[in-house]
Amino acid sequence: MSDITPLKLADRPEINMFFHVYPPSISEFTFTNLYVWRHMRPIWKTVINDSCIFLIDGGLQHQNKKIMLGPPAGNLSVSEALDYLQDQVAGAIRLPETAASQLQKNNIEVFADRNNYDYVYKVADLAELRGRHYSKKRNHVKRCLEKYQCDYESITDDNIEECAAMIKRWCTVRECSNNPGLCGEYQAIVDTFNHYVDFGLLGGAIRVDGVIQAFAVAEKLTPDTAVWHFEKAMPEIQGLAQLINKWFAQHHLKEFMFVNREQDLGISGLRQAKESYYPDHLVPKYNTMPVPPKSDITGCA
Repeated sequence: MSDITPLKLADRPEINMFFHVYPPSISEFTFTNLYVWRHMRPIWKTVINDSCIFLIDGGLQHQNKKIMLGPPAGNLSVSEALDYLQDQVAGAIRLPETAASQLQKNNIEVFADRNNYDYVYKVADLAELRGRHYSKKRNHVKRCLEKYQCDYESITDDNIEECAAMIKRWCTVRECSNNPGLCGEYQAIVDTFNHYVDFGLLGGAIRVDGVIQAFAVAEKLTPDTAVWHFEKAMPEIQGLAQLINKWFAQHHLKEFMFVNREQDLGISGLRQAKESYYPDHLVPKYNTMPVPPKSDITGCA
């Protein structure tokens, strides 16, 4: 039996080392993502043959076995990891194409998980909004700047409490307490702010008439790609959502060529919003079972 332990804050240096040596291709694979969503999607880890493996609870539908989340961070293949874990796991989810192809070669059936494909954009496209495709976005930005006094700043120790107060206001407007998904996201954002400095995150905020009314948070995923964890704008301020998109990409992501803005979770409005920014490409993901466990919920930007 492999030694499987719950993910804890003290694991961060070890996990970051694995992700540094084996750069991930899926948005789930940052310590931030794994850790801040642990309330809704508890994470376990084990290290086998110098490869780090992440697991989630499969629930009753999978006889309380664990499910591998993503491929191993290391030289171990998915097939080898499943062989080592044997009857401790029911299968694997969120596998990139390379891992899925390996399984198919071993005659293991995989299923495309379209709801969890990552959307990857060129940073320059989001920062500049050039071309006719982005004309509506530019108009929203223009109206916002014409109507309000908007100022951009980095998220630091000096203003992070104001950002935390803003997400409380946002949740009141959106009635997060009546929506388990939004409630879980609120908890993840609060955790993110609690560890913001220690995790070395990138963050920007917009003040409207002196009050923080929008923010965005991201971090490095690979040398040329950032992953955009969260973004919120107070909904009553027209064009603010488009403005934080543009300014955050322009000011905080300029060292990257691409930004991964995570998945749409099959939510039609969210899919439409992500498609409206014209991704450069999607990162397909696959599962070894046709339906992921209902408890497997992750964040979206």
